Amino acid sequence: MKRKLRINGHSHLLPYPEEIPEFMKEKEIFWVDDERKHMLQKGWRRPVTDSSFFLDEKLLWMEKNKIDHAVVLNLSQLYGNGLRLEEMKKALRFQNDFNAKVQREHPSKFTCGFVVHPGFIYGALDEMKRCVEELDLKVLCLPTHFMDSIGQWRCVFDEENDRIFELADKYKLAIEIHPYDGDKMIKLENTNWRFHLIWMLAQCGDAYHFYTLNGMQERFKNIRTCFAHGGQLAQMNLGRRIQGFDGRPDLFEGKTHPRKAVGHKNIFFDTLVHDTDSLKLMFKRQGTNQVLMGLDDPYPLGEMESDKQSSYPGKILDLAIDQKIISESEKEEIWEDNVLQWLFGEDEKAKQDLINKIIG
Repeated sequence: MKRKLRINGHSHLLPYPEEIPEFMKEKEIFWVDDERKHMLQKGWRRPVTDSSFFLDEKLLWMEKNKIDHAVVLNLSQLYGNGLRLEEMKKALRFQNDFNAKVQREHPSKFTCGFVVHPGFIYGALDEMKRCVEELDLKVLCLPTHFMDSIGQWRCVFDEENDRIFELADKYKLAIEIHPYDGDKMIKLENTNWRFHLIWMLAQCGDAYHFYTLNGMQERFKNIRTCFAHGGQLAQMNLGRRIQGFDGRPDLFEGKTHPRKAVGHKNIFFDTLVHDTDSLKLMFKRQGTNQVLMGLDDPYPLGEMESDKQSSYPGKILDLAIDQKIISESEKEEIWEDNVLQWLFGEDEKAKQDLINKIIG
């Protein structure tokens, strides 16, 4: 009987300082200090809290924690919101080229994503074509919200972005939806990590709201969309959305009922909800088949080693087993089968090709 794989569907990777182009630091777009202690942007700095932010150390961390493969998403700091057009294009192109290089040089260890900016639709479509056809990247990373060309914040699933999803549907891409930039969208003082602890969940919930209202899971049948951090608010807010839809039909003319998306085979969520009660609700609402392993490593809100939290990668599923929330076979599916299903859908050959790369 073959060993089941452990595939992490939500990971991040920092370039080493010397890999970041000089213009990124000159323009204060994004850089890492030479000591590898902080990542920085204009007026912003964040500590590098684990050595596995970087490639060689990530590989050691994966080996230590028996993680066979990881899906590396783009860095949230490189969505390009608020940058001038040419600076944004160069910054996102760097991110995509970096991820492509990681995937190309370590195909047994990493499947990498690419990012485009929906506010500049023609450039986004061109970059999608380049990333898929030239760089062989098959995971499209999008923010829940973006700043358009006149400085207005929009949901990524606004209907004027349909051309992005039409092209993604043509290429049969996996899509990752991730929140960021809440402090730029919401006029509240950024204290006590409120935008990461509270507002990120609201951003995911808002994006899921419009994804499902616009019936995108049926309109674009070839894409498979995963919402980061378990789409946590989307799970507990379902009843309120249903009551609103039923109670004020005048506000939802031409929209799809929220119930129709629940448990849909092309909508996925990762496991990063931090407690088994939330995990249990997600399993009950969506079904275990629609949940995939997501560690969000190496960030401190990811499922990392922590003595204070008695935590380690994979802990929440071990707890779910102990509490009889899921079976061992369901746990194995969340680590392997469900990640592969999100990545490749019904393409069994692509799944087997990746498995062969991983196991050698």
